[in-house]
Amino acid sequence: MKSARIRLKKSTTCGFVVLLVVSGFVGSLRAQQADLDPRVEQIIAAVSEDRLVVLLKKLESFGTRSTLSSVDSSTKGIGAARQWILDEMKSYSPKLHVSFDTYRIAKQGRITRDVEIRNVMAVLPGRSARRVYVSGHYDTIAFAGGQSTSNAGQARAPGTDIEVVPDDSPAPGVNDDGSGTALTMELARIFSQSGFEFDATLVFMCHVAEEQGLFGAFLHAQKAAADKVRIDAVLNNDIVGGDRAGNGIEDGATIRVYSEGPEDSPSRELARFVQRWGARYVPSHRVRLMARSDRFGRGGDHTAYNQLGFPAVGFRESRENFSRQHDARDTFEGLSPPYLAQNARVNAAAAGALALAPPAPVLISVRREPSGYDAKLRWNAAPGATAYRIFWREAWGPDWQHDILIGNVTEVVLPNMQIDDYVFGVAALDASGHESVVAAYVSPARAPITVQTLP
Repeated sequence: MKSARIRLKKSTTCGFVVLLVVSGFVGSLRAQQADLDPRVEQIIAAVSEDRLVVLLKKLESFGTRSTLSSVDSSTKGIGAARQWILDEMKSYSPKLHVSFDTYRIAKQGRITRDVEIRNVMAVLPGRSARRVYVSGHYDTIAFAGGQSTSNAGQARAPGTDIEVVPDDSPAPGVNDDGSGTALTMELARIFSQSGFEFDATLVFMCHVAEEQGLFGAFLHAQKAAADKVRIDAVLNNDIVGGDRAGNGIEDGATIRVYSEGPEDSPSRELARFVQRWGARYVPSHRVRLMARSDRFGRGGDHTAYNQLGFPAVGFRESRENFSRQHDARDTFEGLSPPYLAQNARVNAAAAGALALAPPAPVLISVRREPSGYDAKLRWNAAPGATAYRIFWREAWGPDWQHDILIGNVTEVVLPNMQIDDYVFGVAALDASGHESVVAAYVSPARAPITVQTLP
């Protein structure tokens, strides 16, 4: 087993600094501090505000994309919308494998009749089968009064508190979630036409039946879990096109990213990755991390992937206009195309950086050396990795505070670092410096205390 021992010196300004590698390095440190990859920069630069506008207006033209709306018309309703999305993404590149991901759902809850649902899935094969998703949902819904009211005047499904909405009622859903759908389609076009090869397989997914209970996403994630498909990341975009809230507050310079806990869950590490690389590639747009699965009382398709054990995060605009959500007024006039384009660029940065990097290693153990004062980390080698970066932070800290770039080893000793005081993680780097998501070490849960008592 390849190992390394690091000498550290306490610093009053930055915690720790590396003094010297004293033993155990094999190979060279060719993977330096990662610079920006020109391929990712080219993809980001290709995001077209004009193209996003065309996509949004076309999605609006279907009148409604309700899961229960008409499938017979060629111009109105969900049948026409999903066929157009399929045909549009097929036109982007022969490298992009586009298909319907189809399921039949029985009448239940907000599904008021048996219905066939179809996700639209576009797959860009990479060198490996592991997957990175960019997604949005293309279905819509509208109530009288929208998201900001109790909808008390709506008819109810018998025996439930579920609102009944006429199947073909106007529900343009330009922001919820035409914005996430257009973003997903635009990135499918750019990545598939780039001519670049990625290590990970990229999947651009337009989910359906989100408004009825995340059904399209859940059924796809359930199938992926059953088929043992490796999904390393889901970047879900839902309501990402508006920069002005209903109370008049504007914010076109930030985006919220929600992730489920606990604090070192794979989804939290994915969120930290999005923030770190988004800041490097799109410094004009700030990623605001939200330490909860989603907004209070609400959810999105990333939750369905979380429930099946996949790392997934939810992108949300920073200032929502609730009066336009789930309302016939969710029209193009409520959007800011420049803001949506910036959110597309952050997604492109994260997806590109993830897809170029090697997979994350598995941090097997964090143990004390015999002295009790040194930390020993061990991990499984990641395919394609030529170096690793060790991260740590104080045990109360929310984000990584320090890191060290080391060579192609699978264990390291950090002297004079008591493991009680720190959280540790490790990321893999390839020869070009592309860096994986950090794999954090989470202590296994203790078994419950059992006590045998006497009568």
